[in-house]
Amino acid sequence: MIAYERSGDGPPIILVGGAFNDRSTTRALATALASDFTAYSYDRRGRGDSGDSGPYAVQREIDDIAALIGAAGGSAYLYGLSSGAILAGYATADGLPVTGLALFEPPFQVGPHGGAKPELAERLTELVAAGRRGDAVELFLTAAVGLPAEAVAGMRGMPAWSWMEGLAHTLAYDTTVTGDGVLPAARLGAITVPTVVVDSTGSPGWLREAAAATARAIPGATHRNLEGGFHEVPPERLAAELRDALLG
Repeated sequence: MIAYERSGDGPPIILVGGAFNDRSTTRALATALASDFTAYSYDRRGRGDSGDSGPYAVQREIDDIAALIGAAGGSAYLYGLSSGAILAGYATADGLPVTGLALFEPPFQVGPHGGAKPELAERLTELVAAGRRGDAVELFLTAAVGLPAEAVAGMRGMPAWSWMEGLAHTLAYDTTVTGDGVLPAARLGAITVPTVVVDSTGSPGWLREAAAATARAIPGATHRNLEGGFHEVPPERLAAELRDALLG
């Protein structure tokens, strides 16, 4: 079972969250979109009120998106954040009935930031199985996100840390979606729907470069750089851009 909530009025748009996200973290964007879209926020498998089943496979998450599109009436816009952007892109490339696509900072490794992270998903799974959820979060933030170890150490006492530990078992899913980090140009090149790729002025250079490279790989895609923070743009600002790009 996949848990979701619906808000607003207009053509359906499904919001696909990234690491440390469930449907509550996309709710603010759904509210900002509600005047123009019917927004579907959902818990990806293993999160919140959604179920899970093993073994994990990226195709299962694409199937979940297909089920949500069915629940939304048979076709929908897709918006994806981070690893959710990769999922949304793959779902569209695979031919699901997607009306238009918006991708926010898919975490591909391009240019000098290339290089695989072998066995990261397995290491994360082992740490969670050993009850070391905090260490799994730390590993993800340093190895996958690229935060300095000293910065992550300072985060352990913050209120958000317990939230991240609660979702630690899904981090292996996100790293499996990202894979070796290489931008899959041929797969993205199969996308034919109107697409916008967005990044934030407050994000590190490698994420902004990844967004630009993703836009170049998708035929006819546009690239927008919006004022914002680290891996995020205020919901109202982002919603306005999505309206303009997807609805014209």
